[in-house]
Amino acid sequence: MEKAAFRQKILLDHLRPSASSQENSNLQASVCLAGDSAAYARSAPFGDDVVIVAAYRTAQCKSKRGGFKDTFPEDLLAPVLKALIDKTKLDPREVGDIVVGTVLAPGSQRASECRMAAFYAGYPETVPVRTVNRQCSSGLQAVADVAAAIKAGFYDIGIGAGLESMTANSMAWDGSINPRASTNTQAQDCLLPMGITSENVAHRFGVTRQEQDQAAVESHRRAAAATAAGKFKDEIIPVDTKIVDPKTGAEKRVTISVDDGIRPSTSLADLAKLKPVFKKDGTTTAGNSSQVSDGAGAVLLMRRSVALQKGLPIFGVFRSFVAVGVDPAVMGVGPAVAIPAAVKAAGLELNDIDLFEINEAFGSQFVYCRNKLGLDPEKVNVNGGAMAIGHPLGATGARCVATLLHEMKRQGKDCRFGVISMCIGTGMGAAAVFERGDGVDPLNNARKIGASNLLSKDAL
Repeated sequence: MEKAAFRQKILLDHLRPSASSQENSNLQASVCLAGDSAAYARSAPFGDDVVIVAAYRTAQCKSKRGGFKDTFPEDLLAPVLKALIDKTKLDPREVGDIVVGTVLAPGSQRASECRMAAFYAGYPETVPVRTVNRQCSSGLQAVADVAAAIKAGFYDIGIGAGLESMTANSMAWDGSINPRASTNTQAQDCLLPMGITSENVAHRFGVTRQEQDQAAVESHRRAAAATAAGKFKDEIIPVDTKIVDPKTGAEKRVTISVDDGIRPSTSLADLAKLKPVFKKDGTTTAGNSSQVSDGAGAVLLMRRSVALQKGLPIFGVFRSFVAVGVDPAVMGVGPAVAIPAAVKAAGLELNDIDLFEINEAFGSQFVYCRNKLGLDPEKVNVNGGAMAIGHPLGATGARCVATLLHEMKRQGKDCRFGVISMCIGTGMGAAAVFERGDGVDPLNNARKIGASNLLSKDAL
Protein backbone atom coordinates (compact mmCIF):
# COMPACT_ATOMS: atom_id res chain seq x y z
CA MET A 1 0.00 0.00 0.00
CA GLU A 2 2.84 2.36 0.87
CA LYS A 3 4.56 1.62 -2.45
CA ALA A 4 1.36 2.41 -4.33
CA ALA A 5 0.98 5.68 -2.46
CA PHE A 6 4.61 6.57 -3.20
CA ARG A 7 4.15 5.89 -6.93
CA GLN A 8 1.03 8.04 -6.90
CA LYS A 9 2.94 10.89 -5.23
CA ILE A 10 5.70 10.70 -7.88
CA LEU A 11 3.10 10.80 -10.65
CA LEU A 12 1.35 13.80 -9.11
CA ASP A 13 4.65 15.64 -8.73
CA HIS A 14 5.21 15.27 -12.49
CA LEU A 15 1.82 16.80 -13.15
CA ARG A 16 2.18 19.75 -10.80
CA PRO A 17 2.85 23.29 -12.13
CA SER A 18 6.38 24.62 -12.20
CA ALA A 19 7.92 26.05 -9.02
CA SER A 20 7.16 29.60 -10.14
CA SER A 21 3.44 28.89 -9.89
CA GLN A 22 3.20 26.36 -7.06
CA GLU A 23 0.78 28.53 -5.16
CA ASN A 24 -1.81 27.31 -7.70
CA SER A 25 -2.88 23.90 -6.43
CA ASN A 26 -4.67 22.87 -9.64
CA LEU A 27 -2.98 20.02 -11.45
CA GLN A 28 -1.71 20.75 -14.98
CA ALA A 29 -0.32 18.60 -17.75
CA SER A 30 3.19 19.69 -18.62
CA VAL A 31 4.13 20.53 -22.20
CA CYS A 32 5.20 17.50 -24.19
CA LEU A 33 8.48 18.26 -25.90
CA ALA A 34 8.87 14.95 -27.71
CA GLY A 35 9.77 15.13 -31.37
CA ASP A 36 12.60 16.21 -33.62
CA SER A 37 12.56 19.79 -32.33
CA ALA A 38 12.27 19.79 -28.59
CA ALA A 39 12.31 23.59 -28.58
CA TYR A 40 9.05 23.83 -30.53
CA ALA A 41 6.28 25.35 -28.44
CA ARG A 42 3.36 27.63 -29.05
CA SER A 43 3.78 31.17 -27.86
CA ALA A 44 0.09 31.52 -27.04
CA PRO A 45 -2.41 29.36 -25.14
CA PHE A 46 -3.84 26.68 -27.42
CA GLY A 47 -7.28 28.28 -27.74
CA ASP A 48 -5.80 31.72 -28.21
CA ASP A 49 -3.47 31.23 -31.18
CA VAL A 50 -4.21 32.55 -34.66
CA VAL A 51 -5.57 30.20 -37.29
CA ILE A 52 -6.49 30.40 -40.97
CA VAL A 53 -9.91 29.06 -41.86
CA ALA A 54 -9.90 29.90 -45.60
CA ALA A 55 -7.49 31.14 -48.27
CA TYR A 56 -8.25 31.77 -51.92
CA ARG A 57 -6.79 33.52 -54.94
CA THR A 58 -7.66 34.47 -58.46
CA ALA A 59 -5.79 33.02 -61.38
CA GLN A 60 -2.56 34.90 -62.14
CA CYS A 61 -2.67 36.40 -65.62
CA LYS A 62 -0.11 38.07 -67.87
CA SER A 63 -0.36 41.83 -67.61
CA LYS A 64 -1.43 43.83 -70.67
CA ARG A 65 -2.15 40.70 -72.71
CA GLY A 66 -3.63 38.12 -70.34
CA GLY A 67 -7.08 37.31 -69.04
CA PHE A 68 -7.31 40.31 -66.70
CA LYS A 69 -5.95 43.00 -69.02
CA ASP A 70 -9.37 44.69 -69.14
CA THR A 71 -10.38 44.03 -65.54
CA PHE A 72 -10.50 46.82 -62.95
CA PRO A 73 -8.32 46.12 -59.88
CA GLU A 74 -11.28 46.16 -57.50
CA ASP A 75 -12.99 43.54 -59.67
CA LEU A 76 -10.02 41.24 -58.99
CA LEU A 77 -10.16 41.70 -55.22
CA ALA A 78 -13.94 41.53 -54.78
CA PRO A 79 -14.38 37.86 -55.85
CA VAL A 80 -11.82 36.51 -53.36
CA LEU A 81 -13.21 38.65 -50.54
CA LYS A 82 -16.69 37.38 -51.37
CA ALA A 83 -15.51 33.77 -51.49
CA LEU A 84 -14.26 33.98 -47.89
CA ILE A 85 -17.71 34.72 -46.51
CA ASP A 86 -19.67 32.63 -49.02
CA LYS A 87 -17.67 29.46 -48.40
CA THR A 88 -17.43 29.80 -44.61
CA LYS A 89 -20.94 31.28 -44.10
CA LEU A 90 -19.32 33.93 -41.90
CA ASP A 91 -21.36 37.01 -41.08
CA PRO A 92 -19.25 39.77 -42.71
CA ARG A 93 -20.23 42.17 -39.93
CA GLU A 94 -17.92 40.19 -37.63
CA VAL A 95 -14.77 41.03 -39.61
CA GLY A 96 -12.63 43.44 -37.58
CA ASP A 97 -10.46 44.67 -40.44
CA ILE A 98 -9.45 43.98 -44.04
CA VAL A 99 -5.77 44.65 -44.75
CA VAL A 100 -4.71 44.59 -48.40
CA GLY A 101 -1.11 44.37 -49.59
CA THR A 102 -0.58 46.39 -52.76
CA VAL A 103 2.40 48.12 -54.33
CA LEU A 104 2.20 50.04 -57.58
CA ALA A 105 -0.98 52.14 -57.56
CA PRO A 106 -1.08 55.58 -55.92
CA GLY A 107 -1.83 54.94 -52.25
CA SER A 108 -5.03 56.91 -51.90
CA GLN A 109 -6.45 55.56 -55.16
CA ARG A 110 -5.76 51.93 -54.31
CA ALA A 111 -7.15 52.41 -50.79
CA SER A 112 -10.38 53.66 -52.36
CA GLU A 113 -10.45 50.76 -54.82
CA CYS A 114 -10.02 48.25 -51.99
CA ARG A 115 -12.85 49.83 -50.02
CA MET A 116 -15.02 49.64 -53.15
CA ALA A 117 -14.09 45.98 -53.57
CA ALA A 118 -15.28 45.23 -50.04
CA PHE A 119 -18.66 46.77 -50.84
CA TYR A 120 -18.89 44.83 -54.12
CA ALA A 121 -18.17 41.66 -52.12
CA GLY A 122 -21.02 42.32 -49.68
CA TYR A 123 -19.21 43.66 -46.62
CA PRO A 124 -21.11 46.33 -44.67
CA GLU A 125 -19.88 49.88 -44.15
CA THR A 126 -18.90 49.03 -40.57
CA VAL A 127 -15.95 46.88 -41.74
CA PRO A 128 -12.79 48.99 -42.19
CA VAL A 129 -10.20 48.54 -44.93
CA ARG A 130 -6.58 49.64 -45.18
CA THR A 131 -3.62 48.96 -47.44
CA VAL A 132 -0.01 48.04 -46.68
CA ASN A 133 3.07 48.24 -48.90
CA ARG A 134 6.21 46.24 -48.25
CA GLN A 135 6.75 45.75 -51.96
CA CYS A 136 6.95 42.07 -52.99
CA SER A 137 6.00 40.84 -49.51
CA SER A 138 2.97 43.12 -49.17
CA GLY A 139 0.42 40.29 -49.31
CA LEU A 140 2.29 38.30 -46.67
CA GLN A 141 2.74 41.45 -44.59
CA ALA A 142 -1.03 41.98 -44.69
CA VAL A 143 -1.59 38.47 -43.34
CA ALA A 144 1.04 39.03 -40.64
CA ASP A 145 -0.49 42.38 -39.66
CA VAL A 146 -3.90 40.77 -39.19
CA ALA A 147 -2.38 37.92 -37.16
CA ALA A 148 -0.60 40.44 -34.95
CA ALA A 149 -3.78 42.44 -34.43
CA ILE A 150 -5.66 39.31 -33.41
CA LYS A 151 -2.87 38.36 -30.99
CA ALA A 152 -2.98 41.88 -29.56
CA GLY A 153 -6.72 41.60 -28.95
CA PHE A 154 -7.77 44.37 -31.34
CA TYR A 155 -10.30 42.01 -32.92
CA ASP A 156 -10.95 38.27 -33.26
CA ILE A 157 -11.54 37.97 -37.00
CA GLY A 158 -9.65 39.67 -39.84
CA ILE A 159 -8.70 39.33 -43.49
CA GLY A 160 -5.22 39.65 -44.97
CA ALA A 161 -5.31 40.12 -48.73
CA GLY A 162 -3.21 41.15 -51.70
CA LEU A 163 -3.94 42.89 -54.99
CA GLU A 164 -1.96 44.00 -58.01
CA SER A 165 -2.91 44.97 -61.54
CA MET A 166 0.39 45.45 -63.32
CA THR A 167 -1.68 46.20 -66.40
CA ALA A 168 -3.21 49.24 -64.72
CA ASN A 169 -0.07 50.30 -62.84
CA SER A 170 3.37 49.70 -64.27
CA MET A 171 6.68 49.79 -62.39
CA ALA A 172 8.02 53.32 -62.81
CA TRP A 173 9.63 56.04 -60.70
CA ASP A 174 7.34 59.01 -60.20
CA GLY A 175 9.00 62.41 -59.94
CA SER A 176 12.64 63.40 -59.59
CA ILE A 177 15.38 61.63 -57.62
CA ASN A 178 17.04 63.34 -54.68
CA PRO A 179 20.65 64.13 -55.74
CA ARG A 180 21.71 63.27 -52.20
CA ALA A 181 21.43 59.61 -53.19
CA SER A 182 24.71 59.91 -55.06
CA THR A 183 26.52 60.49 -51.75
CA ASN A 184 25.31 57.25 -50.13
CA THR A 185 26.04 53.95 -51.84
CA GLN A 186 23.30 51.99 -50.12
CA ALA A 187 20.72 54.67 -50.84
CA GLN A 188 21.86 54.70 -54.46
CA ASP A 189 21.54 50.91 -54.64
CA CYS A 190 17.92 51.19 -53.56
CA LEU A 191 17.30 52.67 -57.01
CA LEU A 192 18.85 49.79 -58.93
CA PRO A 193 16.51 48.06 -61.40
CA MET A 194 15.51 44.69 -59.97
CA GLY A 195 17.06 42.95 -62.97
CA ILE A 196 20.44 44.46 -62.16
CA THR A 197 20.22 43.14 -58.61
CA SER A 198 19.55 39.74 -60.15
CA GLU A 199 22.71 40.06 -62.22
CA ASN A 200 24.59 41.10 -59.09
CA VAL A 201 23.45 37.97 -57.25
CA ALA A 202 24.44 35.76 -60.16
CA HIS A 203 27.87 37.38 -60.46
CA ARG A 204 28.66 37.65 -56.75
CA PHE A 205 27.57 34.12 -55.85
CA GLY A 206 28.38 32.27 -59.05
CA VAL A 207 24.88 31.28 -60.18
CA THR A 208 25.17 30.21 -63.82
CA ARG A 209 22.80 30.94 -66.70
CA GLN A 210 22.13 27.22 -67.05
CA GLU A 211 21.15 26.91 -63.38
CA GLN A 212 18.73 29.80 -63.77
CA ASP A 213 17.21 28.42 -66.96
CA GLN A 214 16.89 24.96 -65.42
CA ALA A 215 15.00 26.44 -62.46
CA ALA A 216 12.61 28.14 -64.90
CA VAL A 217 12.04 24.93 -66.86
CA GLU A 218 11.28 23.09 -63.62
CA SER A 219 8.91 25.84 -62.47
CA HIS A 220 6.88 25.60 -65.68
CA ARG A 221 6.93 21.79 -65.60
CA ARG A 222 5.64 21.64 -62.03
CA ALA A 223 3.03 24.35 -62.55
CA ALA A 224 1.76 22.65 -65.71
CA ALA A 225 1.57 19.29 -63.93
CA ALA A 226 -0.29 20.84 -60.98
CA THR A 227 -2.76 22.54 -63.32
CA ALA A 228 -3.35 19.34 -65.30
CA ALA A 229 -3.93 17.41 -62.07
CA GLY A 230 -6.45 20.00 -60.87
CA LYS A 231 -4.39 20.94 -57.83
CA PHE A 232 -5.17 24.65 -58.11
CA LYS A 233 -8.94 24.27 -58.47
CA ASP A 234 -9.64 24.44 -54.75
CA GLU A 235 -7.63 27.64 -54.27
CA ILE A 236 -8.60 29.59 -57.41
CA ILE A 237 -11.85 31.55 -57.42
CA PRO A 238 -13.18 31.99 -61.00
CA VAL A 239 -13.59 35.63 -62.03
CA ASP A 240 -16.30 36.69 -64.47
CA THR A 241 -14.91 39.54 -66.53
CA LYS A 242 -14.45 40.82 -70.08
CA ILE A 243 -11.79 40.74 -72.77
CA VAL A 244 -11.65 43.64 -75.20
CA ASP A 245 -10.32 43.07 -78.71
CA PRO A 246 -7.64 45.78 -79.14
CA LYS A 247 -8.31 46.03 -82.89
CA THR A 248 -12.10 46.14 -82.99
CA GLY A 249 -12.99 47.17 -79.44
CA ALA A 250 -15.46 44.28 -79.25
CA GLU A 251 -16.09 42.95 -75.74
CA LYS A 252 -16.31 39.27 -74.91
CA ARG A 253 -17.53 37.95 -71.57
CA VAL A 254 -15.22 35.31 -70.09
CA THR A 255 -14.63 33.42 -66.85
CA ILE A 256 -10.97 33.26 -65.86
CA SER A 257 -9.98 30.35 -63.63
CA VAL A 258 -6.56 29.18 -64.90
CA ASP A 259 -3.12 30.79 -64.62
CA ASP A 260 -2.34 31.84 -68.19
CA GLY A 261 1.44 32.33 -68.03
CA ILE A 262 2.37 28.67 -67.68
CA ARG A 263 4.23 27.23 -70.69
CA PRO A 264 4.28 23.41 -70.41
CA SER A 265 6.63 23.02 -73.38
CA THR A 266 9.37 25.29 -72.00
CA SER A 267 12.80 23.72 -72.53
CA LEU A 268 16.42 24.58 -71.86
CA ALA A 269 16.98 24.89 -75.59
CA ASP A 270 14.18 27.45 -75.88
CA LEU A 271 15.40 29.52 -72.94
CA ALA A 272 19.00 29.44 -74.16
CA LYS A 273 17.91 31.43 -77.22
CA LEU A 274 16.72 34.39 -75.14
CA LYS A 275 18.98 37.39 -74.82
CA PRO A 276 19.86 38.98 -71.45
CA VAL A 277 17.56 41.88 -70.67
CA PHE A 278 19.47 44.02 -68.18
CA LYS A 279 23.13 43.52 -68.99
CA LYS A 280 24.79 42.81 -72.33
CA ASP A 281 26.84 39.87 -71.08
CA GLY A 282 24.41 39.00 -68.27
CA THR A 283 22.37 35.92 -67.44
CA THR A 284 18.96 37.32 -66.50
CA THR A 285 16.37 36.91 -69.27
CA ALA A 286 12.61 37.16 -69.66
CA GLY A 287 12.53 33.38 -69.41
CA ASN A 288 14.26 33.01 -66.04
CA SER A 289 12.54 35.94 -64.32
CA SER A 290 9.13 36.20 -62.68
CA GLN A 291 6.23 37.12 -64.92
CA VAL A 292 4.60 40.55 -64.75
CA SER A 293 1.05 39.70 -63.72
CA ASP A 294 -2.41 40.68 -62.53
CA GLY A 295 -4.12 38.93 -59.62
CA ALA A 296 -5.47 38.96 -56.08
CA GLY A 297 -5.72 36.71 -53.02
CA ALA A 298 -7.36 36.77 -49.59
CA VAL A 299 -6.87 34.91 -46.31
CA LEU A 300 -9.40 34.68 -43.45
CA LEU A 301 -7.80 34.56 -39.98
CA MET A 302 -9.37 34.07 -36.56
CA ARG A 303 -8.58 33.44 -32.95
CA ARG A 304 -8.70 29.66 -32.61
CA SER A 305 -11.34 29.70 -29.88
CA VAL A 306 -13.62 31.74 -32.12
CA ALA A 307 -13.12 29.41 -35.08
CA LEU A 308 -13.90 26.39 -32.90
CA GLN A 309 -16.96 28.09 -31.48
CA LYS A 310 -18.22 28.67 -35.04
CA GLY A 311 -17.46 25.13 -36.08
CA LEU A 312 -15.08 26.25 -38.83
CA PRO A 313 -12.25 23.99 -39.96
CA ILE A 314 -8.73 24.90 -38.89
CA PHE A 315 -7.04 25.14 -42.28
CA GLY A 316 -3.70 26.35 -40.98
CA VAL A 317 -2.01 27.91 -37.95
CA PHE A 318 0.02 31.11 -38.13
CA ARG A 319 3.27 30.46 -36.27
CA SER A 320 5.79 33.25 -36.95
CA PHE A 321 6.73 36.11 -39.25
CA VAL A 322 10.05 37.89 -39.75
CA ALA A 323 11.16 40.71 -42.04
CA VAL A 324 14.89 41.41 -42.40
CA GLY A 325 17.15 43.88 -44.18
CA VAL A 326 19.96 42.92 -46.56
CA ASP A 327 22.32 44.66 -49.01
CA PRO A 328 20.15 46.49 -51.58
CA ALA A 329 22.59 45.62 -54.37
CA VAL A 330 21.77 41.92 -53.92
CA MET A 331 18.25 42.27 -52.58
CA GLY A 332 17.34 38.79 -53.87
CA VAL A 333 19.23 37.06 -51.05
CA GLY A 334 16.53 38.15 -48.58
CA PRO A 335 14.90 34.69 -48.17
CA ALA A 336 18.25 33.12 -47.27
CA VAL A 337 18.32 35.42 -44.21
CA ALA A 338 14.60 35.65 -43.43
CA ILE A 339 13.79 31.93 -43.53
CA PRO A 340 16.20 30.84 -40.77
CA ALA A 341 15.03 33.76 -38.62
CA ALA A 342 11.34 32.89 -39.02
CA VAL A 343 11.97 29.20 -38.42
CA LYS A 344 13.94 29.98 -35.26
CA ALA A 345 11.17 32.32 -34.08
CA ALA A 346 8.75 29.38 -34.36
CA GLY A 347 11.04 27.24 -32.20
CA LEU A 348 11.93 24.97 -35.10
CA GLU A 349 14.89 24.00 -37.24
CA LEU A 350 15.14 24.03 -41.03
CA ASN A 351 14.90 20.26 -41.26
CA ASP A 352 11.51 20.42 -39.51
CA ILE A 353 10.00 22.27 -42.47
CA ASP A 354 8.18 19.99 -44.88
CA LEU A 355 7.26 22.48 -47.61
CA PHE A 356 8.58 25.81 -48.88
CA GLU A 357 7.00 28.47 -51.11
CA ILE A 358 9.86 30.78 -52.09
CA ASN A 359 8.91 33.48 -54.55
CA GLU A 360 10.84 33.14 -57.80
CA ALA A 361 11.50 36.81 -58.42
CA PHE A 362 14.51 35.80 -60.52
CA GLY A 363 16.08 32.46 -61.25
CA SER A 364 19.41 33.73 -59.88
CA GLN A 365 18.15 34.62 -56.42
CA PHE A 366 15.85 31.61 -56.18
CA VAL A 367 18.68 29.18 -56.95
CA TYR A 368 21.05 31.01 -54.60
CA CYS A 369 18.63 30.99 -51.65
CA ARG A 370 17.67 27.35 -52.14
CA ASN A 371 21.31 26.27 -52.36
CA LYS A 372 22.53 28.53 -49.57
CA LEU A 373 20.04 27.01 -47.14
CA GLY A 374 20.68 23.48 -48.42
CA LEU A 375 16.98 22.88 -49.10
CA ASP A 376 15.73 19.70 -50.71
CA PRO A 377 14.45 20.78 -54.18
CA GLU A 378 11.59 18.30 -53.77
CA LYS A 379 10.24 20.41 -50.89
CA VAL A 380 10.48 23.78 -52.63
CA ASN A 381 7.77 25.18 -54.92
CA VAL A 382 6.41 21.73 -55.61
CA ASN A 383 3.66 23.20 -57.82
CA GLY A 384 5.86 25.75 -59.59
CA GLY A 385 6.51 29.36 -58.74
CA ALA A 386 6.48 32.90 -60.05
CA MET A 387 8.55 32.18 -63.16
CA ALA A 388 5.59 30.11 -64.37
CA ILE A 389 2.57 31.21 -62.34
CA GLY A 390 3.36 34.93 -62.19
CA HIS A 391 4.18 37.62 -59.66
CA PRO A 392 1.53 40.33 -59.17
CA LEU A 393 3.62 42.15 -56.57
CA GLY A 394 1.12 42.94 -53.83
CA ALA A 395 -0.85 39.72 -54.31
CA THR A 396 2.01 37.21 -54.26
CA GLY A 397 2.13 36.75 -50.47
CA ALA A 398 -1.59 36.01 -50.22
CA ARG A 399 -1.34 33.73 -53.27
CA CYS A 400 1.47 31.79 -51.63
CA VAL A 401 -0.54 31.30 -48.43
CA ALA A 402 -3.39 29.80 -50.44
CA THR A 403 -1.06 27.59 -52.47
CA LEU A 404 0.95 26.43 -49.45
CA LEU A 405 -1.99 25.57 -47.20
CA HIS A 406 -3.92 23.73 -49.90
CA GLU A 407 -0.84 21.66 -50.71
CA MET A 408 -0.21 20.94 -47.03
CA LYS A 409 -3.79 19.73 -46.72
CA ARG A 410 -3.29 17.41 -49.71
CA GLN A 411 -0.11 15.96 -48.25
CA GLY A 412 -1.74 15.39 -44.86
CA LYS A 413 0.25 14.01 -41.93
CA ASP A 414 3.44 13.88 -43.97
CA CYS A 415 3.43 17.69 -44.07
CA ARG A 416 3.17 19.57 -40.79
CA PHE A 417 5.17 22.80 -41.19
CA GLY A 418 5.46 25.11 -44.19
CA VAL A 419 7.35 28.32 -44.93
CA ILE A 420 6.58 31.21 -47.27
CA SER A 421 9.33 33.66 -48.19
CA MET A 422 10.27 36.29 -50.74
CA CYS A 423 12.91 38.89 -51.46
CA ILE A 424 11.91 42.54 -51.34
CA GLY A 425 13.05 45.50 -53.41
CA THR A 426 15.52 47.94 -51.76
CA GLY A 427 17.10 45.02 -49.91
CA MET A 428 14.84 43.07 -47.57
CA GLY A 429 13.40 39.62 -47.11
CA ALA A 430 10.31 38.27 -45.38
CA ALA A 431 9.29 34.81 -44.23
CA ALA A 432 6.47 33.21 -42.28
CA VAL A 433 5.94 29.77 -40.77
CA PHE A 434 2.58 27.99 -40.95
CA GLU A 435 1.42 24.74 -39.42
CA ARG A 436 -1.09 22.40 -41.03
CA GLY A 437 -4.31 22.97 -39.17
CA ASP A 438 -5.84 19.53 -38.79
CA GLY A 439 -2.74 17.93 -37.30
CA VAL A 440 -2.19 19.88 -34.11
CA ASP A 441 -3.46 19.67 -30.56
CA PRO A 442 -2.64 21.28 -27.17
CA LEU A 443 0.61 19.32 -26.87
CA ASN A 444 3.69 20.14 -28.89
CA ASN A 445 5.22 17.38 -30.98
CA ALA A 446 7.03 18.68 -34.01
CA ARG A 447 7.08 15.61 -36.20
CA LYS A 448 5.68 12.13 -36.70
CA ILE A 449 7.36 9.76 -34.26
CA GLY A 450 7.42 5.97 -34.02
CA ALA A 451 4.65 4.13 -32.19
CA SER A 452 4.20 5.29 -28.61
CA ASN A 453 1.16 5.76 -26.40
CA LEU A 454 2.85 8.57 -24.52
CA LEU A 455 2.74 11.11 -27.36
CA SER A 456 -0.08 13.39 -28.43
CA LYS A 457 -2.41 12.26 -31.22
CA ASP A 458 -0.78 14.33 -33.98
CA ALA A 459 2.62 12.71 -33.43
CA LEU A 460 1.35 9.18 -34.02
